[in-house]
Amino acid sequence: MRKITFQAVQAFNNGENFKQSKTEVKVENGAVSLYLHKNKIAERNEDGLYITNAGWESNVTKERLNAIDGVHIYQKNGTWYLNGKAWGGGWYRIA
Repeated sequence: MRKITFQAVQAFNNGENFKQSKTEVKVENGAVSLYLHKNKIAERNEDGLYITNAGWESNVTKERLNAIDGVHIYQKNGTWYLNGKAWGGGWYRIA
């Protein structure tokens, strides 16, 4: 895991703002959001934890999301799998 991924997810888990390179964590209105290249890829709010790949099936997107507790994404034959089930990348509630 890259250092920036570790730092970003640590900030996401702690509800702290963070920005480095193309990765950002924002805390606004009771929600914590993780952004990659200005695309929101994860949000934790009072309703739960949600993720998306925002249309980007990249290794960096996969790495950032995989660093979040409860998320396990892998790719096989061009298909992304989230926690063992085929996933199209749309918003999904983790917890």
